[in-house]
Amino acid sequence: MEINMEKIIEAITLWTTTYSIKIVAAILIFIIGKWLSRKVTNLLTKLLEKNKIDATLVKFLDSIVYYILLIVVLIAAAGKLGINTTSFLTIVGAAGLAIGLALKDSLSNFASGFMLIMFRPYKIGNFVKVGGVSGTVKSIDIFNTTLHTPDNQKVIVPNSKITSDVITNVTANETRRVDLVIGISYDDDIAKAKNILENIIKDEKRILENPPTTIAVSELANSSVNFVVRPWVKTEEYWDVYFALMEKIKLTFDKEGIHIPYPQQDVHLFSEQKIT
Repeated sequence: MEINMEKIIEAITLWTTTYSIKIVAAILIFIIGKWLSRKVTNLLTKLLEKNKIDATLVKFLDSIVYYILLIVVLIAAAGKLGINTTSFLTIVGAAGLAIGLALKDSLSNFASGFMLIMFRPYKIGNFVKVGGVSGTVKSIDIFNTTLHTPDNQKVIVPNSKITSDVITNVTANETRRVDLVIGISYDDDIAKAKNILENIIKDEKRILENPPTTIAVSELANSSVNFVVRPWVKTEEYWDVYFALMEKIKLTFDKEGIHIPYPQQDVHLFSEQKIT
């Protein structure tokens, strides 16, 4: 059998030319695609920074978006070489599903962290009640929030636990109301007690004039007549004013003969008489 070298050379030349063009095209797709991926992520980063998004989230999103775009570029380049990308996409999808199931808790924390950073229900320095814990916010990360409790314990709360429950930001507003319930004896003069409370509030300079303080009888309880005392103060002075008022009210009531009832029980003894 005679081998036609001319046809073989022609076929090799055709194959080489065809695949050379595909290889060059694939390389160009990769280079240009990679450049565009970086440009897009840089633009996204600038946009997020302009909107004052947390730096940790910006950095994380930058990496995620860049690598997703890079995977798309690689698939496009592989397709240009004639590689069947359908099987590849199936493998990537299956791997993504497996990773997602294995890391579902971490992904949940990440999604919650993203929401916390985007919507900002609290910020660093706020005193909050979240996930059953109260403390000052020290850091807000992608997966968790770090709090320092009033007795200086460091508590790390998963973000998913925070967003699935009620968030109370105690120090979000500039002012806060002090809520006191003060009980006096039924034998004491209600008008006198109220006048004493009004004078105590008037003498405390840290109490705000607006909104005005509420002082009123709120309940006729089992063993006491209860007043509510509700002054407004600056948030940072809340506890100082609270403690000062409690002490001043007790000392002044003692001085003026106003009694603060406390739980007590009367025991009655009866003598038995023997019948003879």
